[in-house]
Amino acid sequence: MSLQNHSVAIVGAGIVGLCTAYSLRQAGWQVTVFDAQEPGSQCSFGNAGALSEGSVAPLAMPGVIRQAASMLLDSTSALHVPLGYLLPAMPWFVRFIAASRPERVRQIAAALHSLLEGSVRHHTELAHAIGCAHLIKNTGQLHLYPDASSRDQDRASWQLKADFGMTMQSVDRSAIAELEPSVSDAYRSGWFLPDEGWVSDPFQYSQALARANTDRGVTFVGARISTLRRDNDKWHLHDGEQSWQADHVVVCAGIGSRELLKTLNLSVPLESQRGYHLQAPHPGVSLSRIVVLADRKIFMNPMQGQLRIAGTVEFGGTAKPMNEQRALLLKDHALAGLDNLDTSGFTTWLGHRPCLPDSLPVIGPVADLPGLWAGFGHGHLGLTGSVNTGRLLARAMAGEASAQELAPFALSRFR
Repeated sequence: MSLQNHSVAIVGAGIVGLCTAYSLRQAGWQVTVFDAQEPGSQCSFGNAGALSEGSVAPLAMPGVIRQAASMLLDSTSALHVPLGYLLPAMPWFVRFIAASRPERVRQIAAALHSLLEGSVRHHTELAHAIGCAHLIKNTGQLHLYPDASSRDQDRASWQLKADFGMTMQSVDRSAIAELEPSVSDAYRSGWFLPDEGWVSDPFQYSQALARANTDRGVTFVGARISTLRRDNDKWHLHDGEQSWQADHVVVCAGIGSRELLKTLNLSVPLESQRGYHLQAPHPGVSLSRIVVLADRKIFMNPMQGQLRIAGTVEFGGTAKPMNEQRALLLKDHALAGLDNLDTSGFTTWLGHRPCLPDSLPVIGPVADLPGLWAGFGHGHLGLTGSVNTGRLLARAMAGEASAQELAPFALSRFR
């Protein structure tokens, strides 16, 4: 069947939607992307820039209840839920805890491995094809702890990653100093991950991908799609004033996917894990790769001569404004990890990571709604997983992906 006369509307112009548009256009689809915001300007703008194809350990690891209970109500911890949001978040946390059973963790890790495998190489190839190869870096990542005993506290997640093929090199204080001289003497143990990558400017990468899509015939429409309706074998998209139609729709709207699918009476346990970054324009220190202070759960990325410090997980929904104190915690963490860091003139940012309780995105066809597809909920792995999500959706929509391959990511797992 020729796809030339088949139209597809993609809702969402973040990195997942852009990669999906690119793959579908390559496969011959007529593609239109809808988003009221500039392409790549939301989570795809402010993320940590990590390409972590070995990150197969879900957030809900065995023992998570003990760890989370001591953190949730502490406003300075890496994971925080304001007291007033505990009740709204409770159904999500019930599913989250259920996903931490050891046998389920292995299933989730296997699914993430199948999705993320080869993603650093695929991003490198994509960036080369669209003229921004310089943005993809292959110098690895350095994950650090104050000492070996603190590293051992995360032994289960590192072992799980190793089980699925991650290359890990143990580093002591002398190796850390050789790799990154600016790291404080307070960090004396960790792992060097030579095969992991990073992006030196995620927004520039997204913008380059948007231009490449336009050059290849993808149409961008600056509209916020608020409702979807299927009628006469066509999908109708509405923004409250105008409407459009397409043969197929792919929902890649990040945290907005939840409300959009509600218009079809579909319930999705999607929560915003509010993520922050603080960016120092003249840091006065030089890093050669992403450095992760694993005990503090922060990523430090040397972006185009600046330093982006990203991390923390905060629940609280999408309506609340930025909690400036959460952003400022990132500065304190970075100062503890880097000698002679200059944070003057810093800027802060808040974004809404679209997280599902089992750490797996929703990808593939939506059951009982022909022509409706999903590609959202990647949580902390949206940048990493975007290129392979686009490829998987293109194969699925051409009938080339097996039901077994798509099953772990099905929306129906939450029914």
